[in-house]
Amino acid sequence: MGRTKKVGSAGRFGPRYGVKIRKLVAKIERVQRSKMVCPRCGAKAVKRAGYGIYQCRKCGAVFAGGAYTLRTIVGESVAKALEAKRGSE
Repeated sequence: MGRTKKVGSAGRFGPRYGVKIRKLVAKIERVQRSKMVCPRCGAKAVKRAGYGIYQCRKCGAVFAGGAYTLRTIVGESVAKALEAKRGSE
C-alpha cells in the first residue's frame, strides 16, 4: 500500500495507465501546485486558483495563464515578439 515512490501524487491511479503516463501526470501536478513568481510584485506567492487563473497571495493580483503554469512556452514567444516589435518602433 502507498507505493508512490516513482510517481508521487499519481500513485492514486495504482497500476493503471502505465508508469510513463503516471510520471507525466505527477510532473504536471508538481508544477501546477507550486508557487510561482508574481509578474506584478515579484514575490514568489502566485498560486493556481482555477483552470488558467492565477492569484498572487501577496498583492492580490489575478492573472490569466496556461492551464498548468502561469507562463506557457507559446506565451513567452509571443511576449518576446511583441517586445521586439515595440523596440523597433
